[in-house]
Amino acid sequence: MTIVSAFVPRRFDIPSVEARLFQVDPDSRLLAHCHWQPGKRKHAPVIVVVHGLEGSSDGNYVRGIAEKAFHRGFHVVRMNQRNCGGTEALTPTLYNSGMSADYRAVFEELSNSDGFDQIFFAGYSMGGNLVTKMAGEFGTAVPKALRGVCSVCPAIDLAACADALQRVDNYLYQRRFVNGLMSRYARKHGLFPERYPIRGLAPVRTVRQFDDVITAPHFGYRDAQDYYENVGAKRVAAQVRVPMLLITAQDDPFVPYASFLAAKISDNPAIQFVAPRHGGHCGFISKHSANERFWAEQRIVEFCAARAFPT
Repeated sequence: MTIVSAFVPRRFDIPSVEARLFQVDPDSRLLAHCHWQPGKRKHAPVIVVVHGLEGSSDGNYVRGIAEKAFHRGFHVVRMNQRNCGGTEALTPTLYNSGMSADYRAVFEELSNSDGFDQIFFAGYSMGGNLVTKMAGEFGTAVPKALRGVCSVCPAIDLAACADALQRVDNYLYQRRFVNGLMSRYARKHGLFPERYPIRGLAPVRTVRQFDDVITAPHFGYRDAQDYYENVGAKRVAAQVRVPMLLITAQDDPFVPYASFLAAKISDNPAIQFVAPRHGGHCGFISKHSANERFWAEQRIVEFCAARAFPT
């Protein structure tokens, strides 16, 4: 099968949505959009979908997974990371690639408060790093209700990703990310002007500069490199014991395939590592199969369905 990257306008057949706030620390809440199976509140499996850098719960791939999973009998929880999807007022903090504890809190609420006993996570790019990191941090103490984790093009080595973004051929990606990050910072300044000053801020033209000037100091890291080394899931990938599907593309323009080889992802028997030659960054558009056009989304739903108990 040939897999290529492409942007394809999409429509979705997803039922009505329920907005829900998850308390992830004393001062911060995450907004989710939930699709519940009628009449099966406690018995159907749940899949939690986490978007990438500067994305939201409304992303095409988030909705695509939601549509496929719902029609396979899953409850679906489409998460917004901190500040995303217009939620800057729900937290005094920024967001970063190391906040796996947020998704552990989401898991614990769904498991302990709601009583769900079949919970899956799927994350793309930055979201992929977060759910991979969460899985690795559980280590051998995997909760019974956590049935599986899926990760697509996860940015497990953030330094390598930041370096790749500085290539000339990635200029448009870099500009889009930086513009989004700086716009979000400006909105946080409007809400918390003393905490997030604008005056005197050093120039920011790259993601690494943003992390040097803003992310690292706000989260207690020495600089961007210190932040990258501490939050990348490459540090804990070997500890993953929950069944995991990890999909990446060998031609991803800014999540280097070499980072997965260096982390020896394929050596971990808990991880099903799938790395087609083509797919770009989270693209994986099949040009041969109408039923599987959005190839990675289909793989995620199949992986989770195979590990869910019959309802």
